[in-house]
Amino acid sequence: MKTLSLLAGAALALSASLPAHAHTPYLSPSTYAPRAGQTVALDASFAEVFFVPETAFDDSQFSVTGPDGRTAALPAQVMKTRTVAEYTLPAGTGTYRLSTGQRLGALFRTWEINGKRESSRDPAVKIPAGAKVISDFQSRTLAETYVTAGNPDRAALAPHNQGIELVPVTHPNDLYVGEAFEFIAQYDGAPLANQKIEITEAVWSSDRTPQVVTVTTDAKGHGRFPLTAAGTWIALTRHRTAAPAGAAVAEYSNSYTLSFRVLNP
Repeated sequence: MKTLSLLAGAALALSASLPAHAHTPYLSPSTYAPRAGQTVALDASFAEVFFVPETAFDDSQFSVTGPDGRTAALPAQVMKTRTVAEYTLPAGTGTYRLSTGQRLGALFRTWEINGKRESSRDPAVKIPAGAKVISDFQSRTLAETYVTAGNPDRAALAPHNQGIELVPVTHPNDLYVGEAFEFIAQYDGAPLANQKIEITEAVWSSDRTPQVVTVTTDAKGHGRFPLTAAGTWIALTRHRTAAPAGAAVAEYSNSYTLSFRVLNP
């Protein structure tokens, strides 16, 4: 797969150990069913209510994967509460995968030594030898969505097999009430058994409490979300892993979100 690169900005990092109602990354398109040649607008942010932006998703490489399976960079503009991008679809039909790219966030490091608790987010500050480590991790986040012009196809649904992701089994642009959205939760290409996925209704306002459904994968990483209500939803999953050798922390706190729309039949 050919990947073109792009830089996009700088900002807030959020702990992936926080509950889902806390700040969570998302990527939201202006339409899930564009016409060929139409320009799709994208908003990426961290928020408590979907999709009410609070802090821009930055320091990552936005990209689009087309029906031919090729990936290209998307220019993005970082603002205060959101990062915005636009993508003009070429002629023809098919499904496009839109991604914020992986973003490494802040360090979360706390320890106790000589009866005193200390913390630092500065990677140059080392945890003292003999200290009791309370936390030592860095957030790593990724938000994605899919849009389809005309008939849906599956080339853009192929997994990256890098980091955490939800790999669609049911096409995410072909979801209807009365059916189910099925997917595989995986990390570095390996299925995540007993993985929790929290799926939240997007309400675009803090005036209404969204529906929230928790799905747990089976031994093969397979998850199934029964579609009982039309609307837009966002699926969130998190997974703690060891950081690579030489990293400033012991662990990564990985989080992934996927926004999708459910229609009435």
